[in-house]
This record gives sequence, C-alpha cells and structure tokens, in this order.
Amino acid sequence: MKIPTYDDMLAARARITPHIHRTPVLTSSFLDDLTGAELFFKCENFQKAGAFKVRGACNAVFGLPDDMLEKGVATHSSGNHALSLSYAAGRRGIPCHVVMPRTAPQAKKDAVIGYGGTITECEPSTSSREEVFAEVHARTGADFVHPYNDARVIAGQGTCSAELMEQVEGLDAVVAPIGGGGMISGTCLTLSHDAPDVKIYAAEPEQADDAARSFRAGRIIADDAPVTVADGLKVPLKDLTWHFVKNHVTNILTASEAEIIDAMKLIWKRMKIVMEPSSAVPLAMILKNREIFAGKRVGIIITGGNVDLDALPWMEK
Repeated sequence: MKIPTYDDMLAARARITPHIHRTPVLTSSFLDDLTGAELFFKCENFQKAGAFKVRGACNAVFGLPDDMLEKGVATHSSGNHALSLSYAAGRRGIPCHVVMPRTAPQAKKDAVIGYGGTITECEPSTSSREEVFAEVHARTGADFVHPYNDARVIAGQGTCSAELMEQVEGLDAVVAPIGGGGMISGTCLTLSHDAPDVKIYAAEPEQADDAARSFRAGRIIADDAPVTVADGLKVPLKDLTWHFVKNHVTNILTASEAEIIDAMKLIWKRMKIVMEPSSAVPLAMILKNREIFAGKRVGIIITGGNVDLDALPWMEK
C-alpha cells in the first residue's frame, strides 16, 4: 500500500493546475443564522467536469508515462469519477474505459460519453461493479485508476483543501461527504500538514452508513448495495482511505434521506447553485448537529453538481 505524502499533493497541484479550475468559496448569511456557525462552501460543483474528482483523475492521467498511453485508463464508478477520468483522458488524447451501474444518473452517463469515454454497465452493487470491471480491465489492458483507493487520486483530491486554506483563514473544522473516502483522505493528507488543529468531519447518509459503522468499530465494514439518494456515496472504504480516516477524522456523522433532500433544496433556493444530493449531506449533518458546530468557522466541500435535472429528488415520481 503506497500512502501518498504531502509532497505528492504538492506535485499533483503543479501537474493539474492547467487542467482544472480554482473553485470559489461562497457564503450564506441565511445558512449561518440557521446553523449558528460561519459556513464557507468550497464549490467543486463549479469544477471542470462538475466535480472534485477531476483533480485526482487529472493527476493520475497526466502522471502516466508515455509508454502506458496507448492502452489508456480504466475505472469503475457511479458517475463523477467516470466522467472526470473521461475528461482527463480526453485532454491527453488517450482511451478511457468505465464500468458504471445501470442505475447511475443519465446526466453522468451522458457526460462520460460526451468526454469520449466508453461505458460498460453493471448491476448496482459493489460486487457486480468489481466483477464486470475485472473483465474490462483484462480485455483492454488499460491502467486502473481506482475512484478513491489510489495514491495518485488521493494526492489530487488533497489540492482542494490546499486551496480552501488559502481562501479562508481561521477555520475550526472542515466537513466533506464520505463514501469510499477519497475526498476525506485528501483533506486529511493536506490538513494534517497545513492545519493540524482543524477538525475533520465526514458526513454520510444513514442508509449508506458503513463508514460511520467502520469508524465506531475500528475496522472496515463494507455494505454491498446500499440504497440512498446520495448516489455518489454508496461505495465502501478501502485500505488506503481507511488509513486516513482512522488516523485523522474527528467523527463521522449521518443524515436521513429526508434531511439530505431538504438540505439540497435549501442550498438550491438560498445559494442559487446547482449541486447533487451527495453534496448536501454535510449541511444536512450540520443542521442535525448544530451544537457541535455553533460558533465555529466551518469549511464545507460541495463535491459536485452533476444532477439529473429531470429527476430531482423532490419531484413526484
């Protein structure tokens, strides 16, 4: 297991800067009053490809040696990593093969295709995803860029918090969603060096709470096919991300499906920004645990904005 270092994050930042946005930090006095905290939203929904995952994907793709380019890259993903890797591969002119659950949002599938990626569908479970991917990987011989359990990816995700710390002074805590733990691991990597006193909280859906249960148990607990509106947070922790979670995360707290949808709608209405359900989990968790964050300066990473506008979670089905 290669654990990425702070120097790896710095190298990633230099490598990916030409290919990504330095995303803005937005605030809302309404949400500050509602939570009793000062909230600073790092808007990765405005990122290239619409999600933070383009940071790790670009670091992996643009770090590939020339002799590995012909066969390209491959991954499995519910959406944002798939489309981010397709974006990065397209920028470098190499093939990208992705395995996606058949239930993944159509907006994310369309983005993969638009960036030139090739999709192979699987069933919506971790076991099916990994089984189908093994077949694709064997057939293509492409370099496997895991969506989160990859040192290159984690180093790239760490650049988000590096920017945030330059944009906002005096943070007491940073909150990000957690599924497999790529963003949280990158956050831990950067903040443990740059701001070790800043507490790191992970936010997770109650219906996909394997990371929270892992944190309490002191070992990885993996669910195979959880069902949640936060489609980007269904995957389990792996050994590399667990290393960062167990050593640096202060706590993992959860929110219900209704709380996630309400928080998403609140951000859409009050901040006028498009973001996906997974990105609403941190605010939902903060609203549920006001006593922890009241009076604190809190950075919140809005991880992505790739939502199906024809199937918003508050629409009647």
